[in-house]
Order: sequence, then C-alpha cells, then structure tokens
Amino acid sequence: MPGHLVIEHRESGVARRLRQQRYRVAFGIAAVEGILVLAGAIPWWLVVLFALGAVAAYAGWGREHESVDVRAVTWTAAVSQLVVVLVPVLAGALVVVAAVVVVAVAALALVALVLDRRSP
Repeated sequence: MPGHLVIEHRESGVARRLRQQRYRVAFGIAAVEGILVLAGAIPWWLVVLFALGAVAAYAGWGREHESVDVRAVTWTAAVSQLVVVLVPVLAGALVVVAAVVVVAVAALALVALVLDRRSP
C-alpha cells in the first residue's frame, strides 16, 4: 500500500530511510558519477569495474545478508553503478541520433535547393 511504512525487524533508521528513498539515492549517485564520466574525470573502464564489484557484492554477500542495512546499501550501490555504466552508452546513442537528424535535414535542404524552379 502506498504511503504505509513497513518496518523490518532489526532495521536502523538510516536503513529504513535508505530503503524508502533507494531509487532517489541510486539515481542521484548515478547522476553525479555520470557527469564525472562524461567530463572525463572518471574513466569509463573504472566505472565498469565498480559496477562489477558492486553487483558481485550484492549478489554474493548483500542479498542474503541478515542485516537489512547491508542489503539496502549493497542494493543501492549495485543499481547506481549499473546506471552509470549506461550513461556513456546513452550519450553515444544520443550523438548518433543527433547526427542522423542533421544529415536528414541537410538532405532535405539539398533536395529543396535542387528542385527549386527559380534557380539561375
């Protein structure tokens, strides 16, 4: 039920807030790291290594851990790192789409100029 709080057994206040806001936290971390990757401050291969480590930590240790805090932190880290891996891929796709649009507009302009009947 939306709006109802679920309190897990032995869950700290920090873990409860993290669990409730985990998407916001994960995408916030990913946004900051994504900007750093696009700016060249962090190499993309290092982001891939972080993502592999975070997913391995969640899958191998955090997912079944008895501490809710550990589960929440490892899940958030894994999601944020996987989103950061997608940032350069999506940026590259955006560049390709922009190039296709520019070429299409140029082709249409060329067709319009060639078909112009009032040419000298």
